[in-house]
Amino acid sequence: MTNITLSIPDELKKRLQKHDEVNWSAVIRRALQEYLRKLQIVEEIASKSKFTEADAEEIADKINLSAAKKLGLIK
Repeated sequence: MTNITLSIPDELKKRLQKHDEVNWSAVIRRALQEYLRKLQIVEEIASKSKFTEADAEEIADKINLSAAKKLGLIK
C-alpha cells in the first residue's frame, strides 16, 4: 500500500487527536473511494451528454444578461 502526506490545519489535527480510537487512515481511505465513485458516475453521465462548452457559455450569457436587466444595469 502507498503512503501519502496530507496537510491539515492545526485546529483539525487537535480535534482528530482527541479521538485516537479512530483509524483516521481508514476513514480518509473510504472518503476518497466514495468521492472517486461519485466522480466516475459524473464522468459516465457527461460522456453520454451532447451538451457542449459552447452550449454552457450561451446559457451563462443569457443568465448574465437577465441578471443585469433585473439589477437595472442595462435595459
